[in-house]
Amino acid sequence: MSELSTLARPYAEAVFRLAKEAGDLAAWSERLALIAAIAADARVDRLIGDPTVPAERIAELIISVAGDALGEKGQNFVKLLAANGRLGLIAEIVVQFERLKAEDEGVLEARIVSALPLTEAQIAALTEALTARFERRVNVTVAVDESLIGGAVIAIGDKVIDGSVKGRLERMASTLQA
Repeated sequence: MSELSTLARPYAEAVFRLAKEAGDLAAWSERLALIAAIAADARVDRLIGDPTVPAERIAELIISVAGDALGEKGQNFVKLLAANGRLGLIAEIVVQFERLKAEDEGVLEARIVSALPLTEAQIAALTEALTARFERRVNVTVAVDESLIGGAVIAIGDKVIDGSVKGRLERMASTLQA
């Protein structure tokens, strides 16, 4: 995973700089999401992973499926990724681009993983608390992981708040072993 992240970073940063300079962050966000959606299709993904299919053909396919939505710059980006054998990184490039965009806009991305599904009221309360704590707008995504037993784990930026029963038990076991 970290290798994909490392390989995708220069592409995400380059596209971000290009989009920022052009005042075109929202349009690039849409372009990248479209490229990622096309690349995620099982048939296209299979072609991307097939060494017998020339990268230029895959780029042409993605560009033709996208139609005019990519524009010239988006098409050039697809061709660049294909030429460098990096079309398989598009999902990670999107993640990193969106993170840079959110940072630039003063928005933090938070991921809340809870043992049980959260109600809308609980999500709103957590979002409000995170906004107050970090003094920035927070976008929240929520997931359920029953292995947590109870509670939740919140990841925001490089900070992790582990309020899960599983985490507490692991910390208690570690303390007892010391």
